[in-house]
Amino acid sequence: MAARGTAFAAALLLLLAPALAACSDDEGGGGNESPPTPTVEQTERTEPAEQSPAATAPADVGAAETEIKQNWQKFFDPATSMEDKQTVLENGDRMAPVLQAFSGDERGGQVQAKVSKVDFTSPTEANVTYDLTLKGATALPDASGTAVEQDGTWKVSAKTLCALVQLSGNGSPIPGC
Repeated sequence: MAARGTAFAAALLLLLAPALAACSDDEGGGGNESPPTPTVEQTERTEPAEQSPAATAPADVGAAETEIKQNWQKFFDPATSMEDKQTVLENGDRMAPVLQAFSGDERGGQVQAKVSKVDFTSPTEANVTYDLTLKGATALPDASGTAVEQDGTWKVSAKTLCALVQLSGNGSPIPGC
């Protein structure tokens, strides 16, 4: 907090110094010269005023979107092994207990997902809209989740899995969420 106050005082001094210097006339005569006008230096911005599409999406949007759709389908496919699901889940090794709880639930083992929309929020994160089906019937239309790029692979985010586990109505907190 003190540093902020010091910075403010320094900025104020820089702005007022030319005006104060103009008011103190060494000759005591109040000359006709107008005081110098303070100038504002433009500093180079480190962030663009408006984010470019490259800043809010991966370099190859098409490939990333395809990978997200494939990996979400793989993650929610009942035929996919637990080990394979871990490879497309954010922090898959650490999230194994949560994944086990989700897949161990009778309904969790029967759900599938179809991604309908991917909106990139950064080069490594995306909001995902998907339909969750249970035995082929849509159980949760237009569900929202997130995908993250981790170690070069687009994965289902841990928070998406945790939200689904909470929806299952288990009630007991799962370690990792």
